[in-house]
Amino acid sequence: MDAGGSFGMLNKSQSRNPLQDHVVLHRRNSNENLDRFIPNRSAMDFDYAHYMLMEAKKGKENPVSSSPAKEAYRKQLAEALNINRTRILAFKNKPPTPAESLFPETSSVQQAKPAKPRRSIPQTSERTLDAPEIIDDYYLNLLDWGSSNVLAIALGNTVYLWDATDSSTSELMTVDEDTGPITSVSWAPDGRHIAVGLNNSEVQLWDSTSNKQLRTLRGDHESRVGAMDWNNHVLSTGGMDGLVINNDVRIRNHIVETYRGHHQEVCGLKWSASGQQLASGGNDNLLHIWDRSVASSNSPTQWLHRLEDHTAAVKALAWCPFQANLLASGGGGGDRCIKFWNTHTGACLNSVDTGSQVCSLLWNKNERELLSSHGFTQNQLTLWKYPSMVKIAELTGHTSRVLYMAQSPDGCTVASAAGDETLRFWNSSLHSPASLQHGIEKISERIWEI
Repeated sequence: MDAGGSFGMLNKSQSRNPLQDHVVLHRRNSNENLDRFIPNRSAMDFDYAHYMLMEAKKGKENPVSSSPAKEAYRKQLAEALNINRTRILAFKNKPPTPAESLFPETSSVQQAKPAKPRRSIPQTSERTLDAPEIIDDYYLNLLDWGSSNVLAIALGNTVYLWDATDSSTSELMTVDEDTGPITSVSWAPDGRHIAVGLNNSEVQLWDSTSNKQLRTLRGDHESRVGAMDWNNHVLSTGGMDGLVINNDVRIRNHIVETYRGHHQEVCGLKWSASGQQLASGGNDNLLHIWDRSVASSNSPTQWLHRLEDHTAAVKALAWCPFQANLLASGGGGGDRCIKFWNTHTGACLNSVDTGSQVCSLLWNKNERELLSSHGFTQNQLTLWKYPSMVKIAELTGHTSRVLYMAQSPDGCTVASAAGDETLRFWNSSLHSPASLQHGIEKISERIWEI
């Protein structure tokens, strides 16, 4: 016998209709002495009630003709004596007289502070573009957004440009199979010139407005150039050979400094806003802080700090825009941590285990926040509040590790590219930038909207 069948034998009068509103009747306080139809005697004015009953009856049975002046006087007198009411019975107590404020100066009506507009962070990308042949390689840097609001992305042997101002697209350059593929791109501070690192160890400099190659930097590295960053007219390059080289692009003999400290490929390079310090991360799990004053002195070591706390490759690097000497670094799959450093002292200020490979880091230019991109298992972008490192949002959509990120000049939009061959745009501001309101069009014939 089914054990649950006995519940069906309950008397129908004992059961309630299922899924109906259950009305709860709240009992009033007995001290209030209230009822829907019984007047509250304590709230009644019996003298006024007697007057209204008797005088009103007299007025109706024995109408007395009066002049308009007397009628006006009677109304004013009634208002003054508060006898112009029409109700006789009272069904609830009068509201209590408001107590005198203990702070008279604050009892006046205060002007309400304008509410801060609530920030909306979309959890999905605004646009998704196809990026075929993008190289799925953790050690490369194939995406950059220049100060002129032009996004550059390297797909295989070709660099494409998308101008966010007018949504125009163009192909900048293509290299042959012997030279390529392209392993890094980096805009100069002027937003016009761009450096393109190649698999054959060369670096090409291009003018994006005229689509002309200006020069080729040779002799720097023995193998591919996977990381680059600018410091005014100095282009720093990091290679698979473990070298970091500073190139003054204005002069013929462009190599001005060579930093030796990494034992394996350099995959992250970032100059500080002051241009005084350079951070480099490598596949040897090392993070170096190079200071121009130390590197040019007779110090036994060229670096200011050698930081060995990470336990995997260090690619993700980001200097804090609102606090000098604060650097964030991210470790690879065997480390999974975001670490914060005081580059003046070399002290590690904090370390957060993110649970997955850290591929890229970006500070928010408008808020005290940090955005990180990740690999397996979620392939997500995570927005963190600094310095608490509380997760604000997780942005999902990529199906492979999010290797590359770039931020628009106004800081309102982030572009991310992943091994799933997609390029996604994320908006984290109060209002969408005008450039994105007109839509993001395809970047050449090889990038089309899906």
